[in-house]
Amino acid sequence: MKHTVKYIALAAIAALASCEPEFENSVEDSGFYSSGEANLSNFVAVGNSLTAGYADGALYITGQENSFPNIMAQQFAKAGGSETFTQPLMADNLGGLLLGGMQIQPNRLVLSVDASGNPSPTLLEGTPTTDVANSIPGPYNNMGVPGAKSFHLVAPGYGSTAGLPDAANPYYARFATSASATVLGDAVSLSPTFFTLWIGNNDILGYATSGGSGVDQTGNFDPSTYGANDITDPNVFASVYSEQVTALSAGASGGALVNIPDVTSIPYFTTVPVQSIPLDAATAATVNAQFGLYNTQVLPGLVGAGVLSPEEAAARMINFTAGVNFPIIMDDDLTDISLILQGPPFNLPAPTANLLGQLRQANADDLVVLPASSVLGTTPDPSNPLGVVGVSIPLEDSLVLTATEQGRVATASAAYNATIQGLASANGLAFVDARAALAQVAQDGIAYDGGVLSSQYVTGGAFSLDGVHPTPRGYAYTANLIIDAINNTYNATIPKVNIGNYGTVTAANN
Repeated sequence: MKHTVKYIALAAIAALASCEPEFENSVEDSGFYSSGEANLSNFVAVGNSLTAGYADGALYITGQENSFPNIMAQQFAKAGGSETFTQPLMADNLGGLLLGGMQIQPNRLVLSVDASGNPSPTLLEGTPTTDVANSIPGPYNNMGVPGAKSFHLVAPGYGSTAGLPDAANPYYARFATSASATVLGDAVSLSPTFFTLWIGNNDILGYATSGGSGVDQTGNFDPSTYGANDITDPNVFASVYSEQVTALSAGASGGALVNIPDVTSIPYFTTVPVQSIPLDAATAATVNAQFGLYNTQVLPGLVGAGVLSPEEAAARMINFTAGVNFPIIMDDDLTDISLILQGPPFNLPAPTANLLGQLRQANADDLVVLPASSVLGTTPDPSNPLGVVGVSIPLEDSLVLTATEQGRVATASAAYNATIQGLASANGLAFVDARAALAQVAQDGIAYDGGVLSSQYVTGGAFSLDGVHPTPRGYAYTANLIIDAINNTYNATIPKVNIGNYGTVTAANN
């Protein structure tokens, strides 16, 4: 079973990932471009990992060189912009980070093929040479800081090496102008004539990618009390985002604000099908027998005692059939009945009670996250061959984003996006609807010069091996989206790039 469900989306990669087509119609063939009403002489990009060029689970030189701001800057130069766009480049292409010689961030992922011909993402081997202790003080035109949330951009000390590894950001610590500097302050000190701001993804992303293991902090206006995987209060977001737009706009001719995509459209959440447990009739019957007393006595008894509603009891029923089934999962939004099950009349042993405490079977509204592909169908205890993850052992709550948790993410992101669009309109700035664009990539794909860009994991071309961040080709598409918005807002004719000229995931990606 574990061979059936592991890395489902990678079955045909070896045949599909080896081709890199060539394209014509270079943007350099055109002889006239205009920046219109925008002054592109000093372009500064502010944001998080998406601005930095993060890909494959790491920041590395090739990714930074293919960041959307760097791609845009090259096009800006054709329309009167500066020939110089500086970035805090890493020391190598391994992607890992050191702090005083100790590795604190892993190397990047690469697509490797094992001896049996099975492709899978693996960490690139080698010792990285980028040490956070060796600062390269900026500021830089690319002020993208991987991991940054909206309120981090205005937080003094966010780049202090003394605060590492917990209270500060190692990526910003490399290039902060001082221990007390802020990302926004360093960006503004460059006196940008034009800017992009793409921030807010991480204010919900950690909650989503951890299967809702954080806290929805809506109503809590003190971000200093937030955990890494918490959802930022929309009022906190609106306050700091407005501050950032005001500061960046003060001396600039204009800028572009990019909204927050629907995180559930990315391969991290769409690669592993929620129906992922293949069983024959005999096995399904055996598993159902294991849950027989739970279905027929425990749940009805809890309803009769008023502990569970009939609806929640129905949601907790476990029923496998011949064919491809939904896995069993833990859901922390359910009533925790583990202590009740340890008492009369059930008197279940603590391990069994804890197993059943928040157990239910997944449904079509749930999203199983990409890391679950490596554990679904496995038997973690060799002495217990019947202990199969997803069948008799539930998937951890961190590996499933339930419909309830998706609702929290959607509510917060909708509020963030209303703020972003409102401030773009109020300040005459270009607005980039990345949410709608990513939805189109995920649903139908985007045709480009000779191909189709989709969100299919590995083979779709848009997303890197971490399932969250774009490939160079995906970043090129992002750059074109922003250039379109700038051209429309500022009467400019900045040329776009040919997406097919940029790379994507290949088996030789090393």
